[in-house]
Parts: sequence; structure tokens; C-alpha cells
Amino acid sequence: MAKELTDTFLDQGKRRRMCDMLERNNKIEDQNVLAAMRSVPRHWFIDPTRRATAYDDYAIEIGCDQTISRPSTVAAQSQLLALQKGMKVLEIGTGSGYQTAVLCTMGAEVYTIERQAGLYHKTRALLNALHYKAKCYLGDGYKGMVGVDYGPFDRVLITCGAPFVPEALMNQLKVGGIMVIPVGDQQQEMKRIIKTGEGPEEREEQSFGIYRFVPMLDGRQFS
Repeated sequence: MAKELTDTFLDQGKRRRMCDMLERNNKIEDQNVLAAMRSVPRHWFIDPTRRATAYDDYAIEIGCDQTISRPSTVAAQSQLLALQKGMKVLEIGTGSGYQTAVLCTMGAEVYTIERQAGLYHKTRALLNALHYKAKCYLGDGYKGMVGVDYGPFDRVLITCGAPFVPEALMNQLKVGGIMVIPVGDQQQEMKRIIKTGEGPEEREEQSFGIYRFVPMLDGRQFS
């Protein structure tokens, strides 16, 4: 593992160029996002055989029919959260742990849920080994943090494609809080939802383009 988790000057240079591209081409202006993505080695969260292309703007398979999102997608979702240090973030879809690590580096207190047991155990161990202090859970993302009193959350981030906005997750978001969620089936519309009150209609929605995510799992046993 120690050999795989090296971070060379070449890797660091690629990260800087990646972030320059995100700022120039993808209109990422949040300097906290850019600083975090310059800091977190994306190649630590993928198979070592893919290291040479770790900083290209592509999604990469990570097993269990899941992917690590494109850097531009991670940056866009992170920017839409409008995070401030110390905010509590509920992340649905831990996946490789890369987005989790970016949120932690931005100063968030992260609670993250993964449905795939294989990914959950692998990623939780990796995040712990790297000293990212996220609280990781195996569970149903549609339900959020059920049975534990960690909410309500300042922000909710969904990193998989949801066919609709889960009300259970809206209920765990603070009034004034922000949810970032890709909504749709074959392709998704990125939405930022601001919760303006406790009623089901008390929210403001904005759309930020079309994306493609792996689907959010529903009604299946953990595997």
C-alpha cells in the first residue's frame, strides 16, 4: 500500500494542471474547491494501473458497477454546495471516497453513506488510513441517516443519479440548507435545492446542466 500511496512531483503537477483546466474551462471559481482538489491525490482512490490517467477528465470504474466521478463533476457539485468550514454534510454514495476526501479537505464535517458493502469496507479503511475524519455508514441512501441523531444537515450531496428527490433526505436538511442532486433516469439534470421552510413546497430549485451518473440503488439488499 505504501508504494501505491506515493504522491510524486509528477502527480502534483498533473493536479495543478487539472485544477487550472477546471478554473479555465469549467468555470470553477470557488478557491476552496480548487485548493482541496489540488491537495487530494485522486490517484489514491483508483486502481494503481489507472494512475497515468488519474487527472484526466474521465469517470473511472472502481468495482461493484460504480465509478469515481470526473474531476469536473466533483468540482461542479462541490462548488454548488457553497460550503463553509465546519458545516455538516450528508453525502449519499461514498464510492471511492474521493469526493468525501475533497469535502473533508474543504473543512466539512462529513457523514457519508454507501450501499455496496464491498465498496463500503474498502473505502472506509482507506479514508481512515489517510486520516480523513469522515463518518462512514453502510445503508440505504434514500433513507439517509435513520436511527441516529446527527442531523439536520447544512448540506446534502447525492453523488449518484436519483429518479426523484427523496423526501427523507429533504427532511434531514436544515431550513436554509442546500441539497445538490442529479435527477433523472438515463441522464440527469443537476439540481441545487434550497430549503426555505419545513413544508413540502417550501424550496427553491435551480438547474445546472445535464450529467450522467450511475443510478442510485433502491429496494435491493446490501451486497
